[in-house]
Amino acid sequence: MSQYKALADDIIRHVGGKDNVKSVFHCATRLRFKLKDEKKADPETLKQHDGVITVVQSGGQFQVVIGNNVPYVYQDVVAAGGFQTSSNEEEEKTGVFNRLIDVIAGIFTPILGPMAGSGLLKGLLAILVALGLLTQDMGTYIVLNAAADALFYFLPVILGHSAAKKFGGNPYIGMIIGGALVYPAIVAMQGAGETLTFLNLPVVLMSYASSVIPIILATYVSSKVETFFNKRTHEAVRNFTTPMMALLIVVPLTFLAIGPVATYASQGLANGYSFLYGLSPIVAIAFIGAFWQVLVMFGLHWGLVPIVINNLAVVGMDTIVVGVLMATFGQVGATLAITLKARDPKTKGLGTSSSIAGVFGITEPAIYGLTLPRKKPFVFGMIGGAAGGVVGGMLGTAAYAMGGLGVFSVPVMIPATGLDMTFYGALIGMVVATVVSFGLTYVLHKEVAPTETPRVESAPVLTDHVGTPVSSPVKGEVVALDTVRDEVFSSGAMGKGVAIMPSEGVVYAPFDGEVITIFQSKHAIGLRSDSGVEVLVHVGLDTVQLEGQHFEAHVENGQRVKAGDVLVTFDLEAITKAGYDTITPVIVTNTGNYLDVLPTHVGVVEPNHDVLRVLA
Repeated sequence: MSQYKALADDIIRHVGGKDNVKSVFHCATRLRFKLKDEKKADPETLKQHDGVITVVQSGGQFQVVIGNNVPYVYQDVVAAGGFQTSSNEEEEKTGVFNRLIDVIAGIFTPILGPMAGSGLLKGLLAILVALGLLTQDMGTYIVLNAAADALFYFLPVILGHSAAKKFGGNPYIGMIIGGALVYPAIVAMQGAGETLTFLNLPVVLMSYASSVIPIILATYVSSKVETFFNKRTHEAVRNFTTPMMALLIVVPLTFLAIGPVATYASQGLANGYSFLYGLSPIVAIAFIGAFWQVLVMFGLHWGLVPIVINNLAVVGMDTIVVGVLMATFGQVGATLAITLKARDPKTKGLGTSSSIAGVFGITEPAIYGLTLPRKKPFVFGMIGGAAGGVVGGMLGTAAYAMGGLGVFSVPVMIPATGLDMTFYGALIGMVVATVVSFGLTYVLHKEVAPTETPRVESAPVLTDHVGTPVSSPVKGEVVALDTVRDEVFSSGAMGKGVAIMPSEGVVYAPFDGEVITIFQSKHAIGLRSDSGVEVLVHVGLDTVQLEGQHFEAHVENGQRVKAGDVLVTFDLEAITKAGYDTITPVIVTNTGNYLDVLPTHVGVVEPNHDVLRVLA
């Protein structure tokens, strides 16, 4: 019998029994239950169990924190309860709004990078035309414009893949449905004003190039049709009969009903936004400039992404992107002020690198490393973003394609008519956002000297070589563990340690030892040193939701490692763009076996520098 069988039975009993469990999966440290009725669970009794660290009820999940042994406990829980193993992507979210945000993020995240690249190329072409270096009838322009415009024209095909994958359908069926919407013969009929019928039913011909909502709804319907036929056809013929039936039903249905209704809805959404923007362009962009970073922190910005894309497809322009640009430079200005006022060279170093990253649209190091912990500078950054938004609204600045972040979004704000005040409004707004937030922070924020910082006094740094050292597994800035926005880590329930804001996407071995656990999602890794110290490195918060996307493991369970060996690499920028906090807790999970675990470093750290000492 497994050593965790008794623990698994107790957990099932105290979550209200197996009949109270909708689903269960695990991340690096926790069993995440979705319960039918959380009132039937007994979290207090579970917290007292020797095998349970704590219990957290959050986001509609009943989370039982186990620690490094969670994969083994999970196996016994699944076996004891007869549950289906499930990935977190299949987990039902609580509430319509949460499910909507999850769907939007899942559909649009994979294409944002290529979409930004295509938008930048369109912006570059606009600059070359404005400078007279190219004309629209030149072969060079035509070829480059094809490269820049292809993604937007064939957007239904690309979204068909990602939407079908998100809804659990066949991605290639989704692509075929998208391809049918922009099929040349039908596009030509629509352009010529001809009529079309299907089984004597009139088809409303509309332009679906660059459209968003029709293909998303069509792939959702297709996923349901596929499920229906997969359950009712023999596996010997299922591989071709299900796709045939899905296409036979969904493509005509899309042309007859889904497409026209969704297109009218798209136009209504765009017209509604245009109406609100028309009431007060200044207030609209200023609001985005002020609160965009807050929306990103809570993952709510995904709700605006399809509106941006829909505005570009229907209206040909968007102003939300302008507010995002101003919000970015608001935080850059506040970070620059902190950097200039700081007397600590480590803060200056972090401020310099964070300011540069912010200019290119990556504000997380600035926010989580500098402005947000100091509170006032973050607010001043919001005020600066709003001020820049006022300028953009006054001068009618807008984006005409989906571009990159930071300064990379500026080229897509050049209108077809060439450089004018609407474009210069973007540049002026950036300057205003930076100057306002810089001035407020520099004048009103008091930067505390390192020797005066209460946190350093309450967590003294060891300077002599006592205890077992644990080197930093990532490059970045060390912050106190209690600043992590997850009580399982910040409370010390998992063990003592530190947290690091990574500045590069590499996890290194912090000592000589072995890999205890490398999770399937690759976002966390458990290690044991040759002296017995067990350490968990957990990259980001809730990054288990990515299911391994943007992570690559270079080791496996049981493998011997040397200090400095590369364990995991991850795409820091992509994870940040996906809306996840990348702060990385480094926890000694068997803290109870030692006299104490003390931090040995604060501020910027390299992978070969010690961050913890474990005292026996």
